[in-house]
Amino acid sequence: MRNAVFVVVGVLAAVAVARADSLNCRELGHHDTLGYAWGVAVTGNYAYEADEFAGLRIVNVSNPRSPYETGWFDTPGIAYGVVVAGSLAYVADWNAGLRIVDVSNPQSPYEVGYLDTPGRAWGVAVAGSYAYVADGGGGLRVINVSNPQSPDEVGYLITPALAYGVAVAGSYAYVADSDSGLRIIDVSNPQNPSEAGYCITPGYARGVAVAGSYAYVAGYSAGLRLIDVSNPQSPSEAGHLDTPGFAYGVAVAGSYAYVADADGGLRVIDVSNPQSPNEAGYYITSGFAWGVAAAGSYAYVAANDSGLRIIEFYGAGVEEPRPTPDAPRITPGATIVRGVLWLGGAGQSQCVGRTGLRDSPCAALLDIGGRKVLDLRPGPNDISSLAPGVYFAREEYSSVRRFVVTR
Repeated sequence: MRNAVFVVVGVLAAVAVARADSLNCRELGHHDTLGYAWGVAVTGNYAYEADEFAGLRIVNVSNPRSPYETGWFDTPGIAYGVVVAGSLAYVADWNAGLRIVDVSNPQSPYEVGYLDTPGRAWGVAVAGSYAYVADGGGGLRVINVSNPQSPDEVGYLITPALAYGVAVAGSYAYVADSDSGLRIIDVSNPQNPSEAGYCITPGYARGVAVAGSYAYVAGYSAGLRLIDVSNPQSPSEAGHLDTPGFAYGVAVAGSYAYVADADGGLRVIDVSNPQSPNEAGYYITSGFAWGVAAAGSYAYVAANDSGLRIIEFYGAGVEEPRPTPDAPRITPGATIVRGVLWLGGAGQSQCVGRTGLRDSPCAALLDIGGRKVLDLRPGPNDISSLAPGVYFAREEYSSVRRFVVTR
């Protein structure tokens, strides 16, 4: 690995060190589970991992720097997908179908019911009283789980290829159907699901997430595909980004799509403009990234033989409008800072002009809540004691600079 030091010059400049991963992503912690992590869901203080032959593993992530396993349930099949609703985890258990596990006590999960689907259960989504299973050659299976002790299949639709991933929004189920792309299934009548529309994507559709009017398809060798589903009867691709690895899983939070990209690790894609998605950050995980969940600024990656990896994404920064001509200006982007924050250039001369003293404070350092945590002086300012996170430096009559403190 080659290291390079650079200084960003301007009103505020920062010292940073280049690394193999993008500077706005870092691994906070990890837990190496017993099996091979394929899928992950996060709710509250817990991550639920579909761990292949090791079943369902429950990891306490309340301290992302020190996650630890609290309990597990060894499912009879091969756990590939998982979703959590309330106190129940629904596991897509490949040849053992759908398994429903009570996780109300994370230290002692237990199975309350199951349904052996006819295909191979790869993915699962839950909405209301129904679970939707992407069942490989068995297509989409619709299962009534209002009584978890006795789940009952009420309908199904055989998709053209192999159903690997599924997401549900409103009256539609969105199925990642391998080489048949995205299939949109009307499930308003669970007893009689019917295909509303489809979009053939390049590559091999493995995972899918839905947010707003778009479906985000992990297209394996074809990277991330953004599909406009505002008209479910006529979906169309709005944009795409070819990732360096093999896009297998995807999650969406805010303006970002988080892609589990196998040997490409975690890729963070800015999708604020669906017609022109661009990579905002990345982290090469130890172990192939197969599944991902996102919550807040954290991405939880199911990294195969390396278990669960918790990655923090700092964000790319945005330019905010200047409301009045004399209002302080917020500079675009976020600068990565380690240890030392430099105040120099025009800001330094303006400060000296106002105070007459070169070492007088001339800027305030604010935390994300707007509270002052430090006075800044011209030249180097030691910030090594600050906790990692987003901060703002504000100069009177001048500008506000957003930056990220990292270790």
